[in-house]
Amino acid sequence: MTKKITIAIDGFSSTGKSTLAKQLAKHLGYIYVDTGAMYRAVALFAMQNNLISANFFDKVKLLNELKNIVLEFKFNSELGFAEMYLNGENVEKAIRTIEVSGFVSKVAEVSEVRAKLVEQQQEMGKNKAIVMDGRDIGTVVFPDAELKIFMTASAATRAQRRYDELLQKGDSVTYEEVLKNVEERDYIDTHRDDSPLVMAEDAVEIDNSYLSREEQFDAVLDLVNAIIKEN
Repeated sequence: MTKKITIAIDGFSSTGKSTLAKQLAKHLGYIYVDTGAMYRAVALFAMQNNLISANFFDKVKLLNELKNIVLEFKFNSELGFAEMYLNGENVEKAIRTIEVSGFVSKVAEVSEVRAKLVEQQQEMGKNKAIVMDGRDIGTVVFPDAELKIFMTASAATRAQRRYDELLQKGDSVTYEEVLKNVEERDYIDTHRDDSPLVMAEDAVEIDNSYLSREEQFDAVLDLVNAIIKEN
């Protein structure tokens, strides 16, 4: 019987972490968890309840409401992956907007929010055979993961990818808006006091600025197979 492992994928926004994680999970028959979707859902809840705006963030009220936030992943067989549900509502599309992107890092800075979600994430991965992506998976959620990947690319490259993605979805945005959002998120993610975005000492860094999805997948799959054979 093939040994099951935990795969932790961290990195900057718009580096294709979720795309890689979905590919790996499908190929290996593993569970895939997009932790970014969980933080985005909390940010969406804060927006819907007028707890956050450009110049306002009522952290106290958000913390008081944490007990009322129910997050679930429900598998969509047509899409081939699990979608994010917030309090019973499918919010997969709603959480991917540029507006939510503008607030998610601020929400993710809140220690109590991180504690709640990390606890849920660790419970999801207690039986291994899981691929999880985010900002602190290899450093906080699964520090003992058998494989840790840290993904990066230039801000300009990531902004272009995100811009193209949003245009395909019909969103009205400019490249400059997206680049600014990417750079702001980078700064917040790497400078927050609680679980900042850093590469784990035993992680494998992948700069995919010039890699195709197929090249990236093949490279990481080789790493996975090497670890499984070792065990």
